[in-house]
Amino acid sequence: MPSFECQVCHTSFSVPQKSLDKYPGWKPKHCSAHRATKGSTRVPRKKGGGRLIKGSKREECLTLAAVLETYTDGPATGLFTDGSSVPNPGRGGWGVVWVKDGEVRAQEHGYAEQTTNNRMELQALIEAFKLLPEDAEETVHTDSRLCVDTITKWAPNWEKNGWKKKGGEIKNLELVQELLALFRAHPDCRLQWIAAHAGNRWNEYADSLATAWMRDEL
Repeated sequence: MPSFECQVCHTSFSVPQKSLDKYPGWKPKHCSAHRATKGSTRVPRKKGGGRLIKGSKREECLTLAAVLETYTDGPATGLFTDGSSVPNPGRGGWGVVWVKDGEVRAQEHGYAEQTTNNRMELQALIEAFKLLPEDAEETVHTDSRLCVDTITKWAPNWEKNGWKKKGGEIKNLELVQELLALFRAHPDCRLQWIAAHAGNRWNEYADSLATAWMRDEL
């Protein structure tokens, strides 16, 4: 197997050629002992680095290559989406990756100067469904339970009531309406929640796309 030198401890480690062939251009930089620590709370520095933030939810800003090097678990087929803003509200981004048996078929990401976490989560799902033909049979994953419940439970009732709900305004209404229409236009696709920052490779990959605006390196 090809060998590499860890940039932290400078020991030699090996990676199967099959893994390297799967991701052309990927050059592993860390041995297993020095890959990104799961469970840490991070925000980015340039070049994909990170630092701890007191009191914040765990948020990594790994490069795509670092995600592939670090994570291996989770489903390997479907569309995976994520969105965030730092701070919330503040600057933010969204990302979506479409994979089939662990191979990337398509990916997109974007940025907004002034936004919220929820808006970016919704936008990521909108862009995911736009990637799909109407006869597609795919699972679209999001780590936002709010988005799943909004589209599968609440929005149809709001629509029946003239886009009104008890207790106040419907936030991000234009995005909710657009996503609901796209969801209905893909009747054989499923919208499914997936746990955030639980080691699921392609959810972490989508997170990396959503935070790409923070880095110099994708």
